[in-house]
Amino acid sequence: MSANIFVRRADPGDGLAIGEIHAEAWSVAYASFFKPDFAAQAIAERREKWHAILARNERDAVLGFVGGRPLAFMTFGPSLELAGSAEIYSCYGHPDGWGSGVAAAVMAAGLKELRHYGHVHLWTLRDTPQSHRFYAKSGFVDSGRRRDYDFGDGEPLAQVEFELTR
Repeated sequence: MSANIFVRRADPGDGLAIGEIHAEAWSVAYASFFKPDFAAQAIAERREKWHAILARNERDAVLGFVGGRPLAFMTFGPSLELAGSAEIYSCYGHPDGWGSGVAAAVMAAGLKELRHYGHVHLWTLRDTPQSHRFYAKSGFVDSGRRRDYDFGDGEPLAQVEFELTR
């Protein structure tokens, strides 16, 4: 990890930074999966929603910086569907930080906070090979579980589950 990379717990004042990372990552990696109007709306919502989420302290989150600029984040906590497991709810890197190592640093910091769980899982889109490679490099394996997930446009997309057992 570069000395230029720093990771810390996110706090309520980080809503703007996390929203920007989420929106830009979605714009590049996910927009093509949706009709243009829905994609634009979803990107705008991701830019704005983090203020309220962080203010309500709904999720544990870490934020990664490169040269002082926030470029990756991850949210996590108890699994929403598997008792006794942890779940990574979101893990995104701003495209400007791709390849810098900041997302790997954020993942390592988040997993350190989840160290008391023997099992950690997450869901990602089936057709995003870049995310699959990242999770595999982080020690996750495809669990074989699949689901369809509706992001709000009425057209569910296929997701795959990745898991890490320690």
